[in-house]
Amino acid sequence: MAAACSGTAVPVWLSEDDLSCIICQGLLDWPTTLPCGHSFCFQCLKDLWVTKRAGVDGCPWACPICRKGPSAKPMLHKNPLLQDLVDKYRQAALELEAGPEPEPEPAPAPRSLCRPTPPQETVRKSNTKVIQELTELVGQLVDITKSLQTQRPGLESGLDNALGILYTDSSSEEEYSLDSPRLVTFSASQKKIRAILHNLEEIRENLHGMHGGVPRQETRQETSGAQVQEMSSPLCLLPDQRCPVPRKASHFSLWAISPTFDLETISCILEVSNNCRTVTVSRGLHYYPPSPGRFSISQVLCSQSFSSGQKYWEVDTRHCSHWAVGVASWGMKRDQMLGRTMDSWCIEWKGPGQFSAWAMMKKTDLHLGLPEVVGVWLDLELGKLAFYSVADQERLLYECEVSSSSPLHPAFWLYGLKPGNYLEIKQLNT
Repeated sequence: MAAACSGTAVPVWLSEDDLSCIICQGLLDWPTTLPCGHSFCFQCLKDLWVTKRAGVDGCPWACPICRKGPSAKPMLHKNPLLQDLVDKYRQAALELEAGPEPEPEPAPAPRSLCRPTPPQETVRKSNTKVIQELTELVGQLVDITKSLQTQRPGLESGLDNALGILYTDSSSEEEYSLDSPRLVTFSASQKKIRAILHNLEEIRENLHGMHGGVPRQETRQETSGAQVQEMSSPLCLLPDQRCPVPRKASHFSLWAISPTFDLETISCILEVSNNCRTVTVSRGLHYYPPSPGRFSISQVLCSQSFSSGQKYWEVDTRHCSHWAVGVASWGMKRDQMLGRTMDSWCIEWKGPGQFSAWAMMKKTDLHLGLPEVVGVWLDLELGKLAFYSVADQERLLYECEVSSSSPLHPAFWLYGLKPGNYLEIKQLNT
């Protein structure tokens, strides 16, 4: 990289993906570049060629990305420029992780001038005061959230603006039935309110217990009584506005589907089950008939396409260490990664602390735990895409807008290429 002038460094913004090996998904180690221009770790490429000697179209030394290569094994040389970039990136990442050097602590005063204070007593007083202040603040937040929760939809248009949640504004006195698609759409915002309220009440309960407040069991009884009172209220119009809510999947049951993987798009690194609902990292390059729609990296679309209406499906991710789940148009470039194009959206898990969402080529970090089963809700009438962690209590992971000039397909990406890793589309009862 050339500097603007001698002694001046030009800042360059790189992400880990820019310097990663598509085979191991880690930073390049002793990078080697093939004649086609694609670069990999030397050992990763060597191991891949040894374990997958079948190659592609009779070429045993094919590039894992573009599938091109000479008939004779090429000489692999280290790319010094890439290695230098990787070393600098790794050093910068370590410095950022370490943070600034701590300032030296001031020298203690002479013992003769100080009256020692019992440290445990000081900490106890400080903690008690903080807990009391937090309890008061949480109590205020609970009251505010409850007041928002009891407002009827459509009569308080500022509700979601206050919470930063987008929903369909309804200025009329239109009646909502329990089977209405608009009810399900609005329930997403109400679900967030209930989740916020639930978390706040748990925090308040724990704070009470820490400084001798109301016993935990008594607090639970009061909460249960409030729920019973809400269930008998005549204003209980929405199931997740006032009443206990069943699994989110039951709300989406009218739109539940079980899509199947498309063999014309699946990468040769992957293979599917007989029912086309499980995709697995293959132990060797799998042969599929030539197709212009086939991905060159470990991705696959589903055969089903959607241009209108609402759809919901679930994906079991428990048996895949690194994955991405989302939607994409059929026109998505086959050498591009899911979420890194203007016509694909996804959430991806690359390990603890590496959970994110990609929309309009922008990354959003998700500070949440691993979702074992992901529910995907696509509402093309409102142009919304939402991802849920599906368990006993559903949790919204991420929500965004989608817009595409062509139909959208369920899309998947399996990272790491560890043989045996797989994703499964669940068979839902529709």
